[in-house]
Amino acid sequence: MFHPGAQGPEVAGWSPRPLPGTDPMAGAHVELAPLAPTHAAPLWQAIAGDDGLWAYMAVGPFAGFDGFAAWVAQVAGRPDPQFWAIRPRGGDWAGMASYLRIEPVHGVIEVGNILFSGALQATPAATEAMALMMARAFDLGYRRYEWKCNALNLPSRRAARRLGFSFEGVFRQHMVIKGRNRDTAWFSITDGEWPGVRDALGRWLAPDNFDTAGRQRVALSALTAGLGTPDPGV
Repeated sequence: MFHPGAQGPEVAGWSPRPLPGTDPMAGAHVELAPLAPTHAAPLWQAIAGDDGLWAYMAVGPFAGFDGFAAWVAQVAGRPDPQFWAIRPRGGDWAGMASYLRIEPVHGVIEVGNILFSGALQATPAATEAMALMMARAFDLGYRRYEWKCNALNLPSRRAARRLGFSFEGVFRQHMVIKGRNRDTAWFSITDGEWPGVRDALGRWLAPDNFDTAGRQRVALSALTAGLGTPDPGV
């Protein structure tokens, strides 16, 4: 006989979530603003000549500034994907990321299109940018925050686990990107897991976690090691 519980637990009082707004985000190390055509020039200066940054992106690399600027103008201001420009405090615009596949009805949102210049990579500003984007989504009541990447992109898979995402598996032959097969590794953080992830991020970003030379005392990967599901592929 059919039992209602077989349909899954009830989500009491559920209603669709608001779309993420466009108010700038800011922390101790970083600022984020909705991507605009005016960001193209400083972003290009930060990433020009490093074609490897585009290896796992759906677009790029661009032969020159004009092509990049045209692409920025095309995607800026879209509701989905919703692109954000990123700059470290005291610096210039040095990266970007987006919310995408936004599903307010189900409370699901993904972060992607992450492109950090060499100067932004592996910095507190880069980590804080991801933390701020997570916080906005969960503050709006989203239930699931996703990270997906090419399964061959080991740096991205390591970054997801470092940030506290749970590995969920690999979707085989999921996409064709730039004429090549893409198996996609899936990761997520749920609203129930978010408090633990938020606390780990806060502990890592705390000023007393860095010495006078700016070196971390405790690695974020150590703080998130016990959270979520490990990725056996990295």
